[in-house]
Amino acid sequence: MRTFLRRLRKTNKIAYFSFWILVLLYLSAVFADLISPYPYDLQHRDYPLCPPTFLHFFDKEGKFHIRPFVYNMKLVNPSLNTYEIDYSKIYHIKFFVKGPKRKILGIIPSERYLFGVEDGGKIFLFGTDMHGRDIFSRILYGARISLSIGIVGVSISFLLGLLIGGISGYFGGKIDTFLMRVVEIIMMFPSFYLMLALRAVFPTNLSSVQVYLLIVVILSLIGWASLARIIRGMVLSLKEEEYILAAKSLGLSTPRIIIRHLIPNTFSYTITALTLSIPGYIIGESALSLLGLGIQEPYPSWGNMLSVTIGNLRILTTAPWMLIPGFFIFLTIISFNFLGDALRDILDPRKW
Repeated sequence: MRTFLRRLRKTNKIAYFSFWILVLLYLSAVFADLISPYPYDLQHRDYPLCPPTFLHFFDKEGKFHIRPFVYNMKLVNPSLNTYEIDYSKIYHIKFFVKGPKRKILGIIPSERYLFGVEDGGKIFLFGTDMHGRDIFSRILYGARISLSIGIVGVSISFLLGLLIGGISGYFGGKIDTFLMRVVEIIMMFPSFYLMLALRAVFPTNLSSVQVYLLIVVILSLIGWASLARIIRGMVLSLKEEEYILAAKSLGLSTPRIIIRHLIPNTFSYTITALTLSIPGYIIGESALSLLGLGIQEPYPSWGNMLSVTIGNLRILTTAPWMLIPGFFIFLTIISFNFLGDALRDILDPRKW
């Protein structure tokens, strides 16, 4: 790992920072139960579309406070969702505050949150949505869906692509012809419309867990074909190498040759290709959720958090912080792209 990070920093500093950004995002998603100041479905009915809360060190009289604090927001015009700062009392930031019960990582019961404010205060780092739910907390929980779908979906596509591409390239003949025709049929359809068609086949009254698994399967069925075709071409050239011929002469079985000798020699390409394809899965989930076909409320994903802004000019003009999930989608995608480009250089044996 140290060698990889050293090479990454030497090759591309932007990719190096992108790697740590992704690490931070994934760790935040894993420990969302601890980091988020509120549960993802907790509604603050008195704070709909409340603007972000700012941290202060100086009060209105200019006095400096060592501990940061916040002021509460007061709703002065419910029809226009206009707020003003209530300077009557300050609320200091506290760590490991007590809150509603939940389970960290779904296992460890706890009533403590990483940070919060004193009793009576509210802290909304990214503001609230129309139901008064904290957007910062929902982004952390939504990252579990939006980020994990890319990893899980790519893993399934990776296995399917390697297996089918390896078999097709190694055996050739009728097996190769049949498998490649299947690949070409899948690649012939525009991926977005194929994704919508596959989603439309299934009922809409599924639970969030069922929808999550369904989206993973749909995106994986779409994504493996292009990888299998490239792996097939690489195997066609590799199977004539001397070490493969030597393995055959030693009597090694066909599955062993494919799994132990052919497929590992394609990793220099496949790891890079998979890193670059993860953003496609994130965009696919976001697109489905944006259209109302993905993860359903109240559980958040970055896509369905953005869906409320579609065609709603009032929210876009008066509550621009509702677009923050789109920034995290952009940040994740561009980080994966920078990292994938750098991996292409690092894993190229001709450069080392």
